Amino acid sequence: MSKELTHSDAKDDHTKRCRHEHGEHEHCHEHGEHEHGHEHGGHRQVWMITIATLLLCLSMWIEHHFDWEVWQLLIAYLVPYMLVGHETLYEAWQGLRHGDALNEHFLMTVATIGALCIGFMPGGEPEFAEAVAVMLFFQVGELFEGYAEGQSRRSIAHLMDLRPDSATVMRDGKEQRVAPESITVGETIVVSPGERVPIDGIVLDGTSQMDTAALTGESIPRHVAAGNEVLSGCINLSGVLRIQTTKPYGQSTVARIISLVQNAGDRKSKSETFIARFARIYTPIIVFAAVALALVPPLLLCDFAGLFPIWLHRALIFLVVSCPCALVISVPLTFFGGIGGASRQGILVKGANYMDTLAKVDTVVFDKTGTLTEGCFKVTSVHSETNDSHYLLHMAAHAERYSTHPIAAALKQSFPEEATDGCEVDKVEEVPGQGIRAFIQGRKISVCNSRLMKAEGVNWQESSEIGTIVHVSIDGIYAGYIVINDRAKADSAEAIEKLKDMGVKRTVMLTGDQKAAGEAMAKELKLDEWHAELLPADKVSEVERLMNSASKTGKLAFVGDGINDAPVLARADVGIAMGALGSEAAIESADVVLMDDSPAKVATAIRIARRTHRIAQENVGFAIGVKVAVLGLAAAGLATMWMAAFADVGVTVLAVLNAMRTLVQKKD
Repeated sequence: MSKELTHSDAKDDHTKRCRHEHGEHEHCHEHGEHEHGHEHGGHRQVWMITIATLLLCLSMWIEHHFDWEVWQLLIAYLVPYMLVGHETLYEAWQGLRHGDALNEHFLMTVATIGALCIGFMPGGEPEFAEAVAVMLFFQVGELFEGYAEGQSRRSIAHLMDLRPDSATVMRDGKEQRVAPESITVGETIVVSPGERVPIDGIVLDGTSQMDTAALTGESIPRHVAAGNEVLSGCINLSGVLRIQTTKPYGQSTVARIISLVQNAGDRKSKSETFIARFARIYTPIIVFAAVALALVPPLLLCDFAGLFPIWLHRALIFLVVSCPCALVISVPLTFFGGIGGASRQGILVKGANYMDTLAKVDTVVFDKTGTLTEGCFKVTSVHSETNDSHYLLHMAAHAERYSTHPIAAALKQSFPEEATDGCEVDKVEEVPGQGIRAFIQGRKISVCNSRLMKAEGVNWQESSEIGTIVHVSIDGIYAGYIVINDRAKADSAEAIEKLKDMGVKRTVMLTGDQKAAGEAMAKELKLDEWHAELLPADKVSEVERLMNSASKTGKLAFVGDGINDAPVLARADVGIAMGALGSEAAIESADVVLMDDSPAKVATAIRIARRTHRIAQENVGFAIGVKVAVLGLAAAGLATMWMAAFADVGVTVLAVLNAMRTLVQKKD
């Protein structure tokens, strides 16, 4: 019953080749044809099952009302059998040809053909109706599987709607409608009200409200104006916007999201790989056990001819029950559905293995700046040793001229003349996690934290003020310090509370800020643990220490902005990049990407992962429990072929329906 899943790797390779050779636009067209083919095949399968059911009922009516010979009844039953089972027979033959004989199609073929033949053995009772019914139920299970997989794919394919088929670009002073793939970096595109932004860029002209729900899950529109960044996939709600593109189409936000989610199936969870290994070992054992069940008891009881039909019937029931369809279908489908359901809430999980790990998280470690706080620093006070605060701020802003760090942005914003006063800035050196050195008008300026002050041998002054303290030295002499403050995001405290309510044992904050600022934020958010004045390498060491001290079954998640924290994101059991759709570092380093800046989405991601994992466990427990019970009844001669059909196909259908619950995720 896992025909689609069995060939999934080949499908993925084919999809990747098509995308590489023909581009995303052609792939989208191909994807539509593929979905249409699935729908057409589903309608055909429904008609085939319906006709076969009617023919089976007709054959059973003939058997009960007419005294036909066994061979005549066989012909009557073979018509619905071949109609509904020809694809299964073909798959079994293909498996034999390619060395994959012990699959569910082969087991089903052997069991049903054996049931058809029992009636011709001495003392054997015809099992024609049961054989056709088993094959019929098997196809019903295939139908449900196809429908569930289609729903899972559609839950992810809704992302395709984020990608417009065409875009308006300004060329030679005129507006032209072109394919988004043909637009290059630096060109100007025009986005009218109601249109989706085709490529990431910066607004040159116009103001509007942007619907970002498709990307972030947030329903409140975002106001944009000249100078604001806009991401592809958002809908322009009001004014006309002229946007200068900053990325080629293939690297735009929406293209990366689609590629990320489509390729998530390449990474299988531990549960999936266990089930695959289990099926490879389990199926041959079951086949040999069935053969032994058919042959050994008649031989031991010294009445092989008389007892063989009875024990063969039990062995065939044993084979039908033993098909591992419910396991090999429902577990991957559960994780696939979980990934699709999470994507609808703006949470991109790179693979089922990360969903598996996320479900076991009991320690969550946060970066501070831009993760728990807004990352919008403002200068709150300036303390100069010479009482010339303007000059101190002047030097600090110039030294940070080329830096993109939030602290640098705050310094430059507080001294806007920096960009126009003509001061020469030379030999800029950024020391990771410590600060910046530069030569301005021939004078050596250091703008840094206390660590770099110590390294340079500068006698710096302690401060008791709350905030990030930026020390400044000029030509090796301490010049003063600047206090910069950040504030917690509106939902940071709520996010910590939700995690604790979910049973997360430890919430930890790591920051490069001074201890006073770190302690104040940790107390405000009621974190369990915090560590300040950390360099990027120190954060990695701290995460490793936390991982070593954690429980054997628990996992650690690190939540960061995906740029400065890339090493820690990669080192944690699961790295979560927050609000980092525009960041290449986040996409590469993180295992989970949150498409907005809300810390509360961390709790949502863990909740979805736990629910997905729980549903997978329910399916495994239910399938194994029913199969073990019916296998025992089959060995004792108490099970019928109808019970066997339920233990295989019925259990599979129920497991698939249960797996489909992952597609619907409750919004917080």
